[in-house]
Amino acid sequence: MKTEDISFGYLLNDVTLLFRKHFDRRAVKFGLTRAQWRATKVLYHREGLRQTELAEFLEMEPIAVGRVIDRLQAAGFVERRADPRDRRAWRLYVTEQARGVIADMELIGRGLRKDATKGIELHEMQQAMDVLNRIKDNLQALDQPGDTEDPAAA
Repeated sequence: MKTEDISFGYLLNDVTLLFRKHFDRRAVKFGLTRAQWRATKVLYHREGLRQTELAEFLEMEPIAVGRVIDRLQAAGFVERRADPRDRRAWRLYVTEQARGVIADMELIGRGLRKDATKGIELHEMQQAMDVLNRIKDNLQALDQPGDTEDPAAA
C-alpha cells in the first residue's frame, strides 16, 4: 500500500465537522459561531484590518467574510469605521462587548482541544500537526502557476 492509497479526506472532514459542532454548542451562550469567533479573534489582535485583509488571514473568500462581519456587526461585536485614507474602504474593530467575551471564548476553545486530544501524547500531536501542515503545503502548491495535477501527464 502507498500513502496515496489511504483515503483520509473524509476523516479530516468528519473531524472538522465534529469540532465545529461541539464548539458551536459550547459557544452558543455567547451568540458566536466558530467562524464568527475566528474573525473576532483575528480582529482583536489586528484591529483596523480591511475586510479583504481579514479574508486573507482567515483563508476565506471576501464575500463570505462580509457575511460573517455583517452578523458580527448586527450582534454588536464588530464595528466598521471609515478608512481615513480611502473613502471607499472600511476598517474593522472589535467592540467592548467582544472584548468582554474573548477570555471566555479562549477557554471554550482550549477545553474543546483538551477533550479532542484526550489520550493523545504531545509528541503524537506534534507529529500529526507536522503531517497535516505538509499536506496543506502540498495542496497549496497545486495552486501555483505551472503546476499540474498529474505530474505523469507532463
